[in-house]
Amino acid sequence: MLDLNQDDTVMAQVLAESEAIAVYGHSNKPARPSYMVAEFLRNRGYRVYPVNPLLREVSGQPCYPNLQAVPETIDIVNVFRGSQYLPEIVDEAIAAGAKTVWSQLGITHPEASQKALDAGLNLVMNLCIKIEIERLHISKNR
Repeated sequence: MLDLNQDDTVMAQVLAESEAIAVYGHSNKPARPSYMVAEFLRNRGYRVYPVNPLLREVSGQPCYPNLQAVPETIDIVNVFRGSQYLPEIVDEAIAAGAKTVWSQLGITHPEASQKALDAGLNLVMNLCIKIEIERLHISKNR
């Protein structure tokens, strides 16, 4: 679909219209960025699904081993794993019918990016979703 790094208007639209966000690499440690960003997203009105095969739950919420196990269609897969894992996460996102892959700061992979775009997914690379929500003044209705 679209490389959202290139279009603030479409990025804002995707963020405003999205409901379900899978946080891939969600930690159960409150001091970790993935935990803090997930809490921010929850507080902003998104349904957040932790995805981490090493955990059973995070803050009393079930944690899923992969994207296919998440019980609803995912609007945004927010990635907190190393760049080397992006190709397999993109494959999972495609298989799960996700709409957007969003990798956090420092996470990039050109081939995985192209694969996501070729499969029709929206794509954001190397940007923090929390920073972009604040910068674009996105607010969700609860």
